[in-house]
Amino acid sequence: MQDRIAATFQMLQGKCALACYVVAGYPDVKATADIVDALVAGGADIIELGIPFSDPIADGPTIQQASHQALEAGVTPEKALAIAKAVRKRHPALPLLAMTYSNILVHAGMDNFMKRAGDCGIDGFILPDLPVEEAADYIASAKKHGMATVFLASPNTSDDRLRNIATKSSGFMYLVSVYGITGARRTFEGYTAGAIKRAKDAAGSKIPVGVGFGISTPAHAKFMIGAGADAIIVGSAIVDRIARAKNRRAMLAELRVFAASLKRACR
Repeated sequence: MQDRIAATFQMLQGKCALACYVVAGYPDVKATADIVDALVAGGADIIELGIPFSDPIADGPTIQQASHQALEAGVTPEKALAIAKAVRKRHPALPLLAMTYSNILVHAGMDNFMKRAGDCGIDGFILPDLPVEEAADYIASAKKHGMATVFLASPNTSDDRLRNIATKSSGFMYLVSVYGITGARRTFEGYTAGAIKRAKDAAGSKIPVGVGFGISTPAHAKFMIGAGADAIIVGSAIVDRIARAKNRRAMLAELRVFAASLKRACR
């Protein structure tokens, strides 16, 4: 399953991948697959599908509010997987990652949830609250079911730990660009470029490095790419546009244009 991720990076031939994050069931269940369609039409190479969770500690107010709204509307992990299945049917070759929290998998049974996710077209998981040092069972289950394990690193992660994360990750390694939580930003500090370089050095040729948190403009994308990012990950800026849209048609059109602007920066 994670072969779709590797095939995408190979197809890009060294150009930066665009990964876009959406919350399953936000603004409603039917809209989610249409939103993915719009982002892919604009140039998204990878989709991260957020499975709503009641205590999303890594997320800022924008994604927290979207997750809360989805939960209030009755979106469960099972409904999120049904959305993934609908997306997979529309986009057979699209890399599709589930981004959520480890409690979702533990509560359902790690092995059981991995199998169901794979059956619905998920290629792997991003679990921000699961440190690589405590992930042996998760890695074993993911390997059994052909799932990618995308671990997170931060700007102050030590070189030794970066190498460990690079070794244990599959699909790509996720570098958090800034200290703190998700959310659109105006600027980035110099330490971000240094963190990308260190992550790339640790990853070597073993695995791509994706950079996320705060990226909201083509200029931000170019900054990350210039520092060496193999993928840029955009979430809050997408959810912001969904939240403020006046109607569905306008929302989908704006998302397509926004994704296209980011994809141009990736070239």
